[in-house]
Amino acid sequence: MDLLTLAVLVAVAATIWSLFAGLSSMAVDGPVARHESTHWMIRRVAFQAAALALVLLATRA
Repeated sequence: MDLLTLAVLVAVAATIWSLFAGLSSMAVDGPVARHESTHWMIRRVAFQAAALALVLLATRA
């Protein structure tokens, strides 16, 4: 397994982790939970963008 494949797997795992962390923070009611779930959503989108960019980079290499 090369370094680029490992980076893609880490980005995908981070995306899944942030998805479940955001879902668990949404399960709690209140303004703090809403704020936290929004931050987890932003992190998830960033991890998804990183994973997509790494996959595109891997297909060009």
